Amino acid sequence: MIREVLRMGDPRLLVRSQEINEFGALELQALLQDMRDTMAHLNGAGLAAPQIGVNLRVVIFGVHANPRYPQAEEVPDTVLINPVLEPLGTELEEGWEGCLSVPGMRGVVPRYKRLRYRGVDENGKPFEREVSDFHARVVQHEVDHLDGILYPMRIRDFSRFGFNEALFPGQELPQED
Repeated sequence: MIREVLRMGDPRLLVRSQEINEFGALELQALLQDMRDTMAHLNGAGLAAPQIGVNLRVVIFGVHANPRYPQAEEVPDTVLINPVLEPLGTELEEGWEGCLSVPGMRGVVPRYKRLRYRGVDENGKPFEREVSDFHARVVQHEVDHLDGILYPMRIRDFSRFGFNEALFPGQELPQED
């Protein structure tokens, strides 16, 4: 089922989400299906449970051929529950980001270029990955939602934040990387 995505300003987006300790429950499977349906409907690269009003530490993400990200590298479809991020080095990279909770806007956000993330999948099976570039950016953006952080809170230069049509008049939007 396609769910309403909360927008910046809704106080539910500003709280730390709760960890999940039970896996395989029908409620979790239904939540994940709703998240997948909602993300696909809106052509998103990822979605965090708080964005649909569910205060749990669950994110999904994946990028394939996507009209919102025409030049984006592939990111495998992933369910990440109770994530932990570990930067691999101190190198930050600035890149354009947008968000389903901040529709119609983009901003340049610094993110770690390389990181390791770990957590569990929908069946409670632990896994970890080392990633870089766009994949690392997507993970950091989504996990921020679990801590009540929206990407505008991370912007350093507000001259590179605004409405898409004002920033890029008559142009294709830049890759959100």
